[in-house]
Amino acid sequence: MTPAEVEHRVTARPVRMRMIIVRKLALCFLLYPAAVLAQSSTPAQDPATVQSAPQTQDTLRATAPAAAEIIEPGQAPAVVLLRPFSRTPAPAGNAPEFNLSAGYSVTNIAMPSSNGVALSGADVSLSARSGSRFGARLDIGYSRSMNVLRSGHGADVLSYFAGPVFFPWNGNLITTYVDALFGGAKVDGPFPDGAGGFRAGHVHYPAWTFGGGAEYRLSSSFAYRVSVDYLHTNFYNSSEAIRGQNDLRVVNSIVYYFGMPTARRRGSAH
Repeated sequence: MTPAEVEHRVTARPVRMRMIIVRKLALCFLLYPAAVLAQSSTPAQDPATVQSAPQTQDTLRATAPAAAEIIEPGQAPAVVLLRPFSRTPAPAGNAPEFNLSAGYSVTNIAMPSSNGVALSGADVSLSARSGSRFGARLDIGYSRSMNVLRSGHGADVLSYFAGPVFFPWNGNLITTYVDALFGGAKVDGPFPDGAGGFRAGHVHYPAWTFGGGAEYRLSSSFAYRVSVDYLHTNFYNSSEAIRGQNDLRVVNSIVYYFGMPTARRRGSAH
């Protein structure tokens, strides 16, 4: 091999290597865009298949673009609007307080031709308090006496009242109240007939009561109550005419609270 041939082979080898590198780079630049287009493109769907296929929430959620939802200023996102909210609980002091009482009552009614007749029986009341000072009460009582005025007839009073209650003092142990209740009363008993004898009859008329009392707390659920009430009822007089009469009633009862009493719940006296 002559020196000229050796020089030509040495000079041609770098040129051949350069051409191989150029072809490889060109092939890479041609294949990379094709691969990117193949990954980003979605397969075409048949229009008939698209119209007949039902669009469920999962399908719409999968196909809808994330950037298509536009939230205007002042508008909450859909996640916040669909999230359930909880109501703020009412303060414990504003919740009504209920109590039920039952006890023994003694009623002195002004029967004709007598200074009064004592009747004994039972009294039941249901009270509600909306605050520390005011409330309402429903009261039902029944009392009876046998052989009134030695007439051979008994006497009884059935009363039912409802009305407001005011609490001037509400302490942890002692609570005082006054009430004014309105309703009706059925009074049954004997009355003089004007000829030295007696007749029996009954009167069912509107009635009302006004009074007050005190409660002593035995525990968070029970209390002892004493009340003194003035009752206005109606009955026959000695002339067999219906007249109003003034009665007096004293009730001793046990009170049960549906929940903790207001004074103990708040932990302070008023």
